[in-house]
Amino acid sequence: MGNDLGRHALPLRDGSSIPVIGFGTWQLEGDEAYRATLHALETGYRHIDTATGYGNEAQVGAALRDSGVDRADVFITTKCPPENAGRETETIDQSLRLLGLDHVDLWLVHWPPNGEARPETWAQFIAARDAGKTRSIGVSNYSIAQVDELVAATGEAPSVNQIRWSPSLYDPATAAALAERRVLLEGYSPLRRCNLDHPALAEVARARSKAPAQVVLRWHVDKGFVVIPKSAHNDRIEQNFDIGDFELTAEELAQLDAMAGD
Repeated sequence: MGNDLGRHALPLRDGSSIPVIGFGTWQLEGDEAYRATLHALETGYRHIDTATGYGNEAQVGAALRDSGVDRADVFITTKCPPENAGRETETIDQSLRLLGLDHVDLWLVHWPPNGEARPETWAQFIAARDAGKTRSIGVSNYSIAQVDELVAATGEAPSVNQIRWSPSLYDPATAAALAERRVLLEGYSPLRRCNLDHPALAEVARARSKAPAQVVLRWHVDKGFVVIPKSAHNDRIEQNFDIGDFELTAEELAQLDAMAGD
């Protein structure tokens, strides 16, 4: 993959595709959000993940415009907060205004509203997609049962379920259940939710002359998951992206899989 990692994409069930590595913007605010997103785009990321709840959609949109990167080359995700259930149209319209875009590439239900699947909210997401406001739709933090509830009610499965994920959180049953439903698993907080000091990870990192964080991100890529690391620091933004020059062996992947629960 080399320097083309930002363009390496996985297919979605709706016919679109999503870059396998993205830049997360959670907890980035104001000028920091702008500068970090701009640097990510300059580094080569072509997938930016934001949300209404992050309060930084305007900064993300400004960074995209100022980057000089063609809009068509960047995959933009935003999310509808659970408390906005019932105001879905207003929410996506506001996101588009703040981002300065006529559509996003992926719109997610950020959390199950009141802990429930809420098929009526999902129906509004389908309507937003059909209206051209988003190319793809999905969910975040949904259980398999909640995904099934949406499908049973509407006949449409989410293209993506964005969940906390890392070798430390690896659950083969969840991964298999989503794959069976053709719902792409996208991992967030991959480094925050991982034991970066784990001996198995340290061993692979030493053998590969890579940082443990880079090995964790490469694990996602080689397992077929999308991953969205976040950082406010230019060197980390670059390091997280610099994982295109190696692939993990089946043995190394199994070694990292075994970190689950540690």
